[in-house]
Amino acid sequence: MLPPKPDNAESALVIACGALVREIRAVWDQFPDSPLANVSYLPAPLHNRPEQIVPAIQEQLRAKEGTYSSVLLGYGDCGTGGHLDAFIDRWNSKDPSIPMRRMSGDHCYEFLTGSNAFAEIHEAELGTFFLTDFIVVNFDSLIWRGLGMDKHPELRDMYFGNYTRALYLAQEPTSVRIAAAEAAAAKLGLRFETHTTGFEPFREQLVSLARET
Repeated sequence: MLPPKPDNAESALVIACGALVREIRAVWDQFPDSPLANVSYLPAPLHNRPEQIVPAIQEQLRAKEGTYSSVLLGYGDCGTGGHLDAFIDRWNSKDPSIPMRRMSGDHCYEFLTGSNAFAEIHEAELGTFFLTDFIVVNFDSLIWRGLGMDKHPELRDMYFGNYTRALYLAQEPTSVRIAAAEAAAAKLGLRFETHTTGFEPFREQLVSLARET
């Protein structure tokens, strides 16, 4: 269980990737008395433009200024090349009374599998492109059109030429999602495999982060 919210406490502010909406709700819906009242989701396509993630977080912080006592980021490094961690360090140095923390790990694939399991999966085949429930459902808009392959099919080999398989990390696998994931892998010219994660590894990390903050 999460620690109860004191009567005089402000809420923690959660700023998270829009690709994690369902996963975060699945966790926090179990804790109606948790101190998390303010949740803002940033557009998932920011992952195609990771240099825009920190500015987008800053914009949300300005919009919510004065309404939170701590900040939880539903992000890993997510391709920012250390810029997100540098921003967190600057924030915590400036005002340690409002602590900011992000989820540990480089990306949501690690959140969903757990760090140790992800390391094993990744090392087993380095040329792996990962799919999640969200990516599978939004593959065309997020990946195919989002990366411009609908207009320039030659980009597929530029982006994915060094990959060998597409691994579907399934939180709630259904026949429809599995079929869509397999179709996405075929579109990218990659061998297809599945690995069921469920929600528990993600839940454990998110609850741990909330306790720490």
